[in-house]
Amino acid sequence: MRKIVIHRPGSFRQLKIESFPDPKPKGKEVLIETKAVGVNYADCVVRMGFYSSAKKYVGWPITPGFDFSGIVTDRGKDVTDLAIGTQVFGVTRFNGYATHVVAPRDQVFPIPDNVSFSQAAGFPTIYLTAYYAIHMTVKIFPGSIVLVHSAAGGVGSALLQLGKAAGWYTIGVVGSAHKVQAAKNMGADIVIDRSRQDLWKEVKRHAPDGCDVILDGNGVSTLRKSFKHLKPTGKLISYGFHSMFPKKHGIPNYFKLFFDYLRTPRFSPLRMHTNNSSLVTFNLSFLFDRKDLLKIAMKSLVGMLEDGTIGLPEITEYPLDSVIQAHKDLQSGMTKGKLVLIP
Repeated sequence: MRKIVIHRPGSFRQLKIESFPDPKPKGKEVLIETKAVGVNYADCVVRMGFYSSAKKYVGWPITPGFDFSGIVTDRGKDVTDLAIGTQVFGVTRFNGYATHVVAPRDQVFPIPDNVSFSQAAGFPTIYLTAYYAIHMTVKIFPGSIVLVHSAAGGVGSALLQLGKAAGWYTIGVVGSAHKVQAAKNMGADIVIDRSRQDLWKEVKRHAPDGCDVILDGNGVSTLRKSFKHLKPTGKLISYGFHSMFPKKHGIPNYFKLFFDYLRTPRFSPLRMHTNNSSLVTFNLSFLFDRKDLLKIAMKSLVGMLEDGTIGLPEITEYPLDSVIQAHKDLQSGMTKGKLVLIP
């Protein structure tokens, strides 16, 4: 097998392609020959050495990658319900950037009809993140005004689709003009292009009384004002800190990183209590032990995908050998939808 290995944190050059013997599944594990592997912004943070669960569960060296699709080629002795040759997709806590992935049986699912390998590999992480954020952390009522930052990206696109399915009024925020239509295609009722419009002035215009929910993967650049633009009983859901990291370079500016850390708002429970506003935050990579939540979420998401309730974002493919370019493009902030590697 071939896989991407990072031996120490750093720039794009730390992404090395190396060869290893094919792994063997044990017990309740399944071996998948991958046909596509999802690329997520978290993988860039792993490479730079700032991803907490990577440090806790793996250390160095590490192979990034959370989602994949492919064909079952071997099974552990305790797996009897998934035939060899079945086309599947699934999630793994790291080790996804590889030609072969061993994953627990309960993290592997048959690919729905009319879904390609690339689409399947681009589905789990973004939709599980979106589903957990808006269906497992808070209660959002029909007709709610929901603001989605980075609305043309992977998670943003998934949030818009789930918001449309739930009957919410969604405001998508994008960072450049070429992303506006992508956000509209995924279900945004209103799209704000912050490269040409005053973001918070536009938010105030479309939601004069504030938003019921704001979903923020940016971190320090928008967290404080996002919280200020909630209506009473509003919820700010934070799931990332992308704005702390570079767009052009492979490693962060440590002075900026430290400065952004100091600027990150600290929210007072007393003030939240008075304002009836709340902050919710999570990291999906720390939730792999919650198999019950994974089963509920995937059953619901696959059902919505099969019946057409939700759709898939635009997919951009890269050969596995072009993983450095994929990381560069993703960090640039100019990509739309989901990026996948083709082993």
